Amino acid sequence: MVKIKHIQVMTDDHFQFVRISEQVKEAVAESGIKNGMLFVVTAHTTTGITVNEGLSCLESDMQTTLENLVPDDYPYVHAHWLPSYGRTSANATGHLRAMLTGNHCVFPIEDGKILFGAAQEIYFAEFDGPQNRRITIEVMGE
Repeated sequence: MVKIKHIQVMTDDHFQFVRISEQVKEAVAESGIKNGMLFVVTAHTTTGITVNEGLSCLESDMQTTLENLVPDDYPYVHAHWLPSYGRTSANATGHLRAMLTGNHCVFPIEDGKILFGAAQEIYFAEFDGPQNRRITIEVMGE
């Protein structure tokens, strides 16, 4: 059996981490699937899905690290006119930071519960906001 749920996240900032673990847990519970796999996937190339400990101090460190790895003031080639969009691109940092976090996570489900580690949280990462974003939660199993 496969159950799919789409959730929306409206971000508030250009760069932000949003904890979505509770919404994902609800989707697993609603699915009725007891044993299987969970996939959480973002539909956007300037966003990411990542898993880490749910601490605001760590979120700050995650943001600082990504800003250091992909600085805002670098002369990116992607900052040019895009005829297909009818505007100048200005979001190379979003694409590159998303590449580092990845666009999905996968967890096993056992007895109707996500097998999280003791401190794991699922984060939606916004790198080009604020925007309304779509996340797909797919639960597969029996």
